[in-house]
Amino acid sequence: MALELVLGILTFLAVAALLGILIYQLMCLSDLEFDYINPFDSASRINKLVVPEIALHVGLSCLYLVFGYWLIFLINVPLIYYHGRLYLEHRHLVDVTEIFTSLNREKMYRLIKLAFYILLFFLAIYRLVEASVHALLDNEHA
Repeated sequence: MALELVLGILTFLAVAALLGILIYQLMCLSDLEFDYINPFDSASRINKLVVPEIALHVGLSCLYLVFGYWLIFLINVPLIYYHGRLYLEHRHLVDVTEIFTSLNREKMYRLIKLAFYILLFFLAIYRLVEASVHALLDNEHA
């Protein structure tokens, strides 16, 4: 049970980090839209976080797979596939020269991912609370 509690804490922290990265990317796109930042700075800030976001999401999904949370892993598979396809086609980075033409598409893509990560965040909170309750009940009986 202590292992599930550690997994719950790691999952919660990883999903919180994913949400933070995604919100930062959305803020950069919004700043670009309102002309608070130039396209080069916006693209470089976003591109700096794309690969770590993908790596963190794949790592989190691998944790789910290793610990036997098949349903949550299967929920993550479509986004992993999409990230992998973008990465293999070299379309995962924001292009500085095309950022204004693809601004609405990039924002919509990130808003959909935000909804997905919020779902994962609530699942992580549920798993963390469940593991904490089980750990407390096991300590009382021991």
